[in-house]
Amino acid sequence: MTEFSTCELSDAHGDAVRIAAPIFRSFGGLSRFWGEIATLKLYEDNGLVREMLAENGNGRVLVVDGGGSLRCALLGDRLAQMAVDNGWAGVVVWGCIRDVEAIARLPLGVLALAPHPRRTVKKSLGERQIPVEFAGIVFRPGEWLYADADGLLVSSQRLTSK
Repeated sequence: MTEFSTCELSDAHGDAVRIAAPIFRSFGGLSRFWGEIATLKLYEDNGLVREMLAENGNGRVLVVDGGGSLRCALLGDRLAQMAVDNGWAGVVVWGCIRDVEAIARLPLGVLALAPHPRRTVKKSLGERQIPVEFAGIVFRPGEWLYADADGLLVSSQRLTSK
């Protein structure tokens, strides 16, 4: 499915989808993206983000629960380029990113709360592939995320458009 609309998916699948609160800004070169969810839970430390994005993405979307921190960036242009190079469809960050102009030129979906120039520490502390909750919904590894200019929604099964 290359073309979809979250509005149409919401209408067609009703209660089978969970819709995130509209808290994110789009920063990536792709405003529409979708894929199977992979998750991280961490705080002001993007070492695990680097580790995960170094893996083959296979069209997945990395969902990063950064605790909503507005004190440093969890994703920058180098990690975003790594995501593109390794086949990730997108990254959703409950926190900040940096290198906004460079990320906007990449063929990657990126949603985050805000930009921030400060980098993180790199201790690789956190948890991988666990359910995370923010924006009013739970994101579970293996579920499906769909995002476009109208919003972000999650489903336990892969959806099809009309």
